[in-house]
Amino acid sequence: MSPRRPPAPQGAPWIPPSETEQLLYEAGQRSDFAGQVRVLAGAELFIAAPKAEVDADPDAVWWRPQQAAKGLVVRPVLTRGMLPPWHPEWVFHQVTLRWAAEFGWRDPRVLLSVNGGTPGQLLLPATPEHRAGWLRVYAEKERGPGDRFVALRHGPLHGPLAFGLACGAHLAFGNGVPWNDVGSAYMGYTTILDTLRDGWDVTDRAGWRKELDALLDGRNSPPEPDFALRVREELRAARGAVPSPDEWRETAAGHAQDLGASPVTVRHIEALVRRILRYEARFRADGLLAPDGRVRKTVAYDYGRAVNVARWGLTARFCAPPEAEQAVVHAGALARSAYGSWEEYSAGYALGRVLRFDGEEYGSYHEDNVAAHRVLTEHEGSPWRNIPWR
Repeated sequence: MSPRRPPAPQGAPWIPPSETEQLLYEAGQRSDFAGQVRVLAGAELFIAAPKAEVDADPDAVWWRPQQAAKGLVVRPVLTRGMLPPWHPEWVFHQVTLRWAAEFGWRDPRVLLSVNGGTPGQLLLPATPEHRAGWLRVYAEKERGPGDRFVALRHGPLHGPLAFGLACGAHLAFGNGVPWNDVGSAYMGYTTILDTLRDGWDVTDRAGWRKELDALLDGRNSPPEPDFALRVREELRAARGAVPSPDEWRETAAGHAQDLGASPVTVRHIEALVRRILRYEARFRADGLLAPDGRVRKTVAYDYGRAVNVARWGLTARFCAPPEAEQAVVHAGALARSAYGSWEEYSAGYALGRVLRFDGEEYGSYHEDNVAAHRVLTEHEGSPWRNIPWR
């Protein structure tokens, strides 16, 4: 038996947890089965599985038929908003309607069950003709998984946990997952295990905790950008005005030399100052900075990733919810002490990211930053519009 979300209190009205469940429910109320399929074509779908079974064979998805009410046989999937509470022994495969359509359905009498046992449940016939229709609809709606602003209505919306989660909203937006979910799945279990292994060299709890602590301590990103930015702020404080580019560059290089840096490192600092100035000019042109704005710190990039690494650890079952939530709250508190506003935090995150990976190409890393910043500062449902920085 797979875990189930607790039912709503008896007599309480059912509130769909996200837009997906709302649209499915409304389509069902008007008997719009084609509309339900269109919603499913753009939705995240999940299949529950025992963790031990997936660990033994990560490449297999055992989507077994189950007995449902009235003698029906179904293959069950869940939308994200209907995932049950986190459980250490149960994980989730993330699939699409296309994947479901192409699965080997041998018995045409078996139905597709979506959110079975809930007020928003639906049953769809899965004959070859019906599945061909799913594929047509999916092809019409197919898009990448990212660049979507998503929130859960039953997720944290206010308070320290919500604030911390909002500090991780850049990546959540880019990955197309709800910004305010600390639950059973960020993405599919095996997807997150692969991400942690390939991107972070993390394969177990100890490695995950080590990386998380480095992010919370601001030790994951290279120290040179914040060194250079700190020199500029010290000059500004001493002179009462922002230093000229030449003064900043020469002072940063001289300070590095006084600290015993090698000639190679000193030249690197000089080049870094020039890079930062060029990125800030581009940020102003693209709306990441005000016309007279500047970046004071890049540690936001570590804090924002810490929020998501905490969520990934939860999906990977490297920790339980209290530990992940504590890390998220801690990251939020650190961010609040380092920056003065959501906009300032976002610019710091963006600069830290492009200095690390973009190489002044102004490619996807920069474009992703701009897209996230615009949505998070302008979307009426964005936490940045609804959670005060102070």
